[in-house]
Amino acid sequence: MIPYGKQNINQEDIEAVINVLKSDFITQGPAIEKFEKSVADFVKARYAVAVSNATAALHIGCLSLGLKQGDIVWTSPNTFVASANCALYCEAEIDFVDIDPHTYNLSADKLEEKLVRAQKQGKLPKIVIPVHFSGQSCEMKKIHELSKQYGFKIIEDASHAIGGKYKGKPVGNCEYSDMAVFSFHPVKIITTGEGGMVVTNNKDLYQKLIRLRSHGITRESSLMTENSHGPWYYQQIDLGYNYRMTDIQAALGASQMNRLDLFIEKRHEIARRYNKLLADLPVTLPYQDSETYSAYHLYVIRLQLDKISLTHREVFEKLRENGIGIQLHYIPVHTQPYYQNLGFHKDEFPEAEKYYGETISLPMFYDLTNDEQERVALVLKKILDS
Repeated sequence: MIPYGKQNINQEDIEAVINVLKSDFITQGPAIEKFEKSVADFVKARYAVAVSNATAALHIGCLSLGLKQGDIVWTSPNTFVASANCALYCEAEIDFVDIDPHTYNLSADKLEEKLVRAQKQGKLPKIVIPVHFSGQSCEMKKIHELSKQYGFKIIEDASHAIGGKYKGKPVGNCEYSDMAVFSFHPVKIITTGEGGMVVTNNKDLYQKLIRLRSHGITRESSLMTENSHGPWYYQQIDLGYNYRMTDIQAALGASQMNRLDLFIEKRHEIARRYNKLLADLPVTLPYQDSETYSAYHLYVIRLQLDKISLTHREVFEKLRENGIGIQLHYIPVHTQPYYQNLGFHKDEFPEAEKYYGETISLPMFYDLTNDEQERVALVLKKILDS
């Protein structure tokens, strides 16, 4: 079975982890700051906060912006549920903006249309979370311009997109957002096992994020309500969480960052090869906007179902039966039972649902070989010709 994604771990990664295991700190030590600095420097953001996973990053990102009951968050329906759940964790409301039919990202045009209606209804969002699906940036300049007009904050869900670029600059530089979130799950571009990070250019947000990831506690005297009782003293000034990353994970992440450019280059090479191998098949290949440079976390095709005899499910199952470990990204969040119980209904975001009915994510990872790619293409061709 060729998996749809997996990590690449080399000897340098292993040695970095072993060095931490032999050191005085395996958590809350210097490896955390080293990893945070490596990411912040790469994406050209001022501050970075490492956390236990990207879901935690989204949660404290929302909290740091003051999200609370009665507020509203908008995001894409074409994402993992965490992009929406983070709003519910804060007791806020959630809503969705349908996707662009080419990039499969949250549509900036549909966002603008929805904002016009929401303003008339007095139901504007407090936060919009654009998701850089598959590693390709959303249309952030327009979304940022709309934020100035309608007064919402922006958290980029860049879980797929570290190493990508928008308008020639790294995704995560936060030029057009308040913060951005990355994921380091094993199938992502780089990995820490489990792990995530928030980056921002705002010092106040940074300080709040630091507190929220560790129980709301501070040792900064300038933030305390009274003078310190002694070197041991700390104060809890927020209701925070234990969302800390270990030094073991951070050491792996910092080591992986040394190969990030190489990982992205190889993913583009794989994408170009797929484009050639699949060019004559009845599928729609990934569209790349001229203003973006994708991190290519995923290589997504859409079946042209009117040109083949099989259903979407039949093609998916036959690929799996033939040892091709494809996946589907994503089931539209608003169709999940939990969200249906909140009042959402099917056919509410038709572009996302149409996409869901046709999409397949093909294997895409650093160690994917030419022979494996050719096997994927050959099996897919045989299935579609049947």
